[in-house]
Amino acid sequence: MQDLLGLNPSSIAISQYIETVAEAKKTSSSRTPEVKSYSDAVYFNYYPLGISLLFIPQNGYKPKTGLKLNELRQDDLILDSIDLYNVPTDKSKTSRSELTFTTFPISPVVFPITNQAKDKDEKPIERPSQLEIMPETTGKEFVQALGEPDRKGGGTGPSSGSIDIWCEWTKDGIMVEFGGSQAKGPNVWETGKDAVWKVVTLFRPGANRE
Repeated sequence: MQDLLGLNPSSIAISQYIETVAEAKKTSSSRTPEVKSYSDAVYFNYYPLGISLLFIPQNGYKPKTGLKLNELRQDDLILDSIDLYNVPTDKSKTSRSELTFTTFPISPVVFPITNQAKDKDEKPIERPSQLEIMPETTGKEFVQALGEPDRKGGGTGPSSGSIDIWCEWTKDGIMVEFGGSQAKGPNVWETGKDAVWKVVTLFRPGANRE
């Protein structure tokens, strides 16, 4: 999947991958995405497939808001990141925006990871050669495989309206948002180890996500 990053929307490789996901979903839904265009980003949302592609403009291109697929200058867009969704069975714990997506159908999702990693003290740490993500994979399991994240945030505000926690492994090009009651509220970083992922974002390893 990481090999798709940097490609244009019209790339055959991207079309073939979306077809693979649709076959795994066993759906007859259209493979045509719902497009959300802005001057600095264009989203291709495949709601029935649980996947969203974020393209960024190149060569001075600034798309207008509300463009349709056939109105985009696709040669001036490159894939910057990929979001995979994991929608919980209890829809009451899901935001309105997430309700539009279904769960990504390919499981486990397998990503190769470098085993030449170091902790915050620059000491080498052992890691598996790949990361396998199941629908029930928790924060603890991500940390066991990848080590402590390079960046993390969320878990702030009152328990009824706080931001869910997220962790980013910048060198691996992986960001994970977690859902459920364990991902928000008091003592969130203690309970977060049991929180299940709700969105995994893939981006180019080492890219600045600020």
